[in-house]
Amino acid sequence: MSELTTIARPYAKAAFDFAVEQSAQDKSAVQKWTEMLSFAAQVSENEQVNAFLSSSFSAQKVADTVISICGEQLDQYGQNLIRLMAENKRLTVLPAVFNEFQHYLEEYNATAEVQVISAQPLNATQEQKIAAAMEKRLARKVKLNCTVDNSLIAGVIIRTDDFVIDGSSRGQLARLATELQ
Repeated sequence: MSELTTIARPYAKAAFDFAVEQSAQDKSAVQKWTEMLSFAAQVSENEQVNAFLSSSFSAQKVADTVISICGEQLDQYGQNLIRLMAENKRLTVLPAVFNEFQHYLEEYNATAEVQVISAQPLNATQEQKIAAAMEKRLARKVKLNCTVDNSLIAGVIIRTDDFVIDGSSRGQLARLATELQ
């Protein structure tokens, strides 16, 4: 089973990243990709289709057949994924691709708590910029907890579970002192 996951992961990650990128223009893009992959996975699990996928037919014929079976369920990008997987003889792992896609979706829908400590209160625009940058960096929704610490002099410190970004004057002075010693 882990071999299937290893094979499926890059396809699922690419599809998920593309769906998230598309969601900037079309809010339902991630949902569309979920539905496309779910349907394609169900098609590939059919006994007759699965036997056909394992046959010695050309990659183009296999891809065209799967695309015609899926019909309107696949958009042009879904069809491109099917063609790519057919070229690499990986269509039998479509159910695993869908499962991995679901895992990425669950992570994406999770919210990360981000603590922002600033020298002065942040305005709404600054909070939005920090939230957008952190959502991009963490690839998940972000909830900001903003506090003020007058000892920072200037700048901000951004903390989450995984890392710290210290853009405060106090932090810069501390790094400078370390470099000079």
